[in-house]
Amino acid sequence: MRAEKGYIIVGQDTDGTVTPADAGLEWALGKLKKDFVGKRSLIRPDMVVPNRKQLVGLLTDDPSVVLEEGAQIVAQANPPQGQGAHALGHVTSAYRSPALDRSIAMAVVEAGRSRMGEKLFVPMPGGSIAVTVTDFVFFDKKGTRLDV
Repeated sequence: MRAEKGYIIVGQDTDGTVTPADAGLEWALGKLKKDFVGKRSLIRPDMVVPNRKQLVGLLTDDPSVVLEEGAQIVAQANPPQGQGAHALGHVTSAYRSPALDRSIAMAVVEAGRSRMGEKLFVPMPGGSIAVTVTDFVFFDKKGTRLDV
């Protein structure tokens, strides 16, 4: 349920390079505060470039396929002969969702939020697995079930 709701595990879905903005947690920052520990780091030029890896959701084309955590994500299913594919990111969490009756995954992907709806690929020994980039909150996005 934690992954279905988009609740992250710090250290698994994030690491020391992921900022609150990368993880979709901008709302947690005190924008009206004059200063706080870490504020200066968050506004450095390399922390606000548009191609930073951001937390996103992934849905496999085949809903029965559960991705492997740590698997790389690339833009092409079959890169040109003799060339390695540039890794856009990696899978951080992957599960079968009972609520959705399908597999779901969270990942950090370069410019992730600008890739919503884009088809990417997870190369595996048996062949590439096609995935679609989505929001990482898969179930009850508005939190209405909390009010039941």
